[in-house]
Amino acid sequence: MVTAIVHIKADVDRIPEVAQAIAEIDGVSEVYSITGEFDLLAMIRVQRYEEVAEVVPGRLNKVAGVRHTETHIAFRTYSRHDLEAAFSLGLPDAD
Repeated sequence: MVTAIVHIKADVDRIPEVAQAIAEIDGVSEVYSITGEFDLLAMIRVQRYEEVAEVVPGRLNKVAGVRHTETHIAFRTYSRHDLEAAFSLGLPDAD
């Protein structure tokens, strides 16, 4: 599984519509409105790296109201469960 994180600048008056249109794209698992330099963040989850190109420049960037995107590819996934296991010393929990 390939995960890409896409920061999106959108037309301010169209953010809800842009977010909904992006959320409906195959390969997009979540869309968040965020604070900071970007307006939205989309999580892309696909089977192959080539599919990121189909989703981001092929479809997401073509959504009306999308002004700019910045895409980051995740190398490795860490869940809370994985991190707890990695840092566990094997000691019983203190009550």
